[in-house]
Amino acid sequence: MSESSPSSQKPGRSLASIATIVAIATLISKLAGLVRQQAIAAEFGAGAAVDAYQYAYIIPGFLFILLGGINGPFHSSIISVLAKRRSEEAAALIETINTLVGGLLLIVTVVLMVLADPLLQLIAPGAPPEVHRIAVEQFQIMAPLAVLSGLIGIGFGTLNASDQYWLPSISPLLSSITVILGVWFLSDEFGPAVLAWGTLAGGFLQWFAQIPAQWKSGMGTLRLRFDFGEPAVQEIYRLMGPATLSSGMLLISVYITTVFASQLPVGAASALGYAQLLFLTPLGILSNVILVPYMPIFSKLAAPPHWPALKERIRQSLVLTAMSMMPVGALMAALALPAVRVVYERGQFDTQASNLVSSLLLVYAIGMFFYLARDVLVRVFYGLGDGRTPLAITLLGLGFNLLFCYFFTQAFGAQGLAMSTVGVNTVSMFILLGLVSRRLNGLPWRSIGGPILGIGLGSLLCGAASWATLKGVQHLLGTEGLLIQLVELTVAGVVGSLVFALAVWMLKLPEVSFFGQRLRQRLPFLRSPAANNPPE
Repeated sequence: MSESSPSSQKPGRSLASIATIVAIATLISKLAGLVRQQAIAAEFGAGAAVDAYQYAYIIPGFLFILLGGINGPFHSSIISVLAKRRSEEAAALIETINTLVGGLLLIVTVVLMVLADPLLQLIAPGAPPEVHRIAVEQFQIMAPLAVLSGLIGIGFGTLNASDQYWLPSISPLLSSITVILGVWFLSDEFGPAVLAWGTLAGGFLQWFAQIPAQWKSGMGTLRLRFDFGEPAVQEIYRLMGPATLSSGMLLISVYITTVFASQLPVGAASALGYAQLLFLTPLGILSNVILVPYMPIFSKLAAPPHWPALKERIRQSLVLTAMSMMPVGALMAALALPAVRVVYERGQFDTQASNLVSSLLLVYAIGMFFYLARDVLVRVFYGLGDGRTPLAITLLGLGFNLLFCYFFTQAFGAQGLAMSTVGVNTVSMFILLGLVSRRLNGLPWRSIGGPILGIGLGSLLCGAASWATLKGVQHLLGTEGLLIQLVELTVAGVVGSLVFALAVWMLKLPEVSFFGQRLRQRLPFLRSPAANNPPE
C-alpha cells in the first residue's frame, strides 16, 4: 500500500484492536436486535402482523444485507479498490460510485413500489388476504431501503478503508432502536405498518450517521459525479459482479422457504424468524473466533508442498467447530422451551407461540455444528483459490432445499422448514468434505472423526444432564415466573456445561487449550495479566 493511500492517513490499528472493536460493537448490536424482537413479540405475538412483515422484508432485507452489509460485495469491493489508490483519488471515486449506485437503485425502488402486489403474490402465494394486504403496505414503505442499502454498503467500505471500524459495526443498533421506539410508542396509531416505518427510519439513520465521518475522512460528499468510465470504477464493477451473483443465491433459498411457510397456518413465518434469531446469535458470535483467523491460514497453505500442514489445520478447525457448536446446540435443544419463554413470552406472545418457536429452535440447535462446519470448508476452497466449487454446492443446495421443504412440511409442518435448513447444511458439509479430501489427496479421517465423535457423545451427555436438571428444578420450583425461569435455566445450563467440560477433559484434546486461547484473544476481559502477550 502506498504512503498516500486512504488507510495510511493515520497509523493503522492492530488486528487485535480491530477484532476487539468489532466484537464489542457486534455484541451490542445483537443485544439490541434481541430487545427489538422482544418488543415485536410482546406487541404483535406470532400472528398476521409479523407474518406479513416477514414476507414484506424478504426483498428489501435481502438487498440491505447483500449490498449494505459488512463483508457484502459493495463493502469488500470498495475496500479492495481504495487500498490501491491515493487518498486524493478517493473522494471523486466514492462520489461517482454513489451517483451511479444511487441512480440505479432509485429505479429499483420505484419498480418495487409499483409491483408490490404481484411481487408479494409471488413471494407468499399462500398468504391469507389480510396478511397479503398488510404485507403490500409494509413492502411499499420499506422499498427505499434498496437505495439506502447500496449507499450504506459503500459507506461501510470507505470508513473501514480509512481505519474506522466502530461505526460500521455499531450502526445496526440504530435500526433496532427505531423499531423498538416505534413499537413502544406508535403501534396504536400506525398498527402493523409501524414495523416497516421503524425499519425504514433505521436505514436512514444508518446512512446519515456515516456522512459526517466520511466527509471528515476526505471520502467524498453528497456531490453528484458522473465519471463512470474511470478505471477504478470499472474495477469495482468487475469485483462486485461475481460476489453479488454468489451472494444472490441466498435470496432464492429464502424465497423457497417463504413460499412453503406461506402455505402453513398463520404464525409459522414469524415463529421461524423468532427461532432463527436465538439460533444465529450464539452461532454468529462463536463463529468469528474460528472463521476469522483460519481464512488467512488456509490461503497461506494452499500450495501443494504445504498440504500436510493444511490438512492439520482443517482437522483442527473442524474439531474446534465441534467443540464450540455441539455443546451449545445440545444446551439450546434441552432448554429450548424455557429459553423462548424467558426471551419472548409476554404481551401478545403466549404459551402456544412459545411451544411453536421452541420446537423450531430445537431443530435448528441440532444442526449448529453442520452449519458452521460447512462455512469452514467453504473457506478452505476460497483459500485454495476456488470459488466455483462452493457456488456449485450452493446451487445444488437449492435443489435439496426445494425437495426437503416439500417433503418435510408435508409431514412436520413448520418444523419441516427448520429440518430442511439443517438437512441442506448437513448434505452440503459432507459433499464439501469429500471434495476437499479428493482435492488434497486424502484427509486424516481417524484424527478428525475420533475427536468429533467423542465431542458429540460428550454433548449428548451435556444435553441429557441439562434436561434432567431442568426437570428436577422445575419439579421443586414450578415453571411460572421470570425469576424462577431464569434460575432454572442457569442451574441446568451450568450443570450441563460442567458435564461437557469433564467429558472433553477426559478426551485430552490439544484444541481445548487452543480454543481457550482464542477466546481470551477475542474477549480481553478473560485474559490474565500474564497472558497479555500470548505466544504464537
